[in-house]
Amino acid sequence: MSLDLVASPEPVYSASLALRESKPSTLSNIYQSEQNIAIWQRMLPTTMTNDINQMLFEGRPLALVQSVTPNNAADWIRNKLDEYACADALATDIALIVDMFCYLFDVEEVGLRLTSLDSPMCPRFHVDHVPCRLVTTYVGSATQWLENKGIDRTKLGAGSLGQPDNLSGLYGEETAIQKMQAGDVALLKGSGWEGNENNGLVHRSPAVGSNERRLLLTLDFV
Repeated sequence: MSLDLVASPEPVYSASLALRESKPSTLSNIYQSEQNIAIWQRMLPTTMTNDINQMLFEGRPLALVQSVTPNNAADWIRNKLDEYACADALATDIALIVDMFCYLFDVEEVGLRLTSLDSPMCPRFHVDHVPCRLVTTYVGSATQWLENKGIDRTKLGAGSLGQPDNLSGLYGEETAIQKMQAGDVALLKGSGWEGNENNGLVHRSPAVGSNERRLLLTLDFV
């Protein structure tokens, strides 16, 4: 494939700012040494999101986990969701994202997780101890994160002394919380990225409203 997903030598961005662009090539900026999140902003077709919502409210809960390749991802998703109207659209889109991830990081397969949620999976701000994780929320509230500037990482985990995020001193005003939108595709650099051990992206799952459902896709290195 050719999606211009190559690491660019220019420019270097501050990790306190998110790169958000409406072209997939922005994801390659995750290779910048001081960049710990890159977001491809996109709008999904209304028909697709309507069909996904119908699946979430009428179908069984989803918890699909599998190692996949760009060549078999679409067929695997389609077979798992063949009873739903959104199967073809989701299979095609997920296969594209898998292909992009594999191309960008020069890997042959990825660990895929497609999950329906009606409560936060990771409600507290935290850092992933992985090199890099791809996340996209197809419908529902999407991932939240904090810019590096103005946060106190000593308040993560046990450092919060059991206090909720908004009282622990991790961040200041509520306006510090940044939010992805449904449809956005993001790469979140973790503490497992070489040279980024103390700079992994601080993020959390969003609160889920009453009767709200989310469909979350994550990709990880195998």
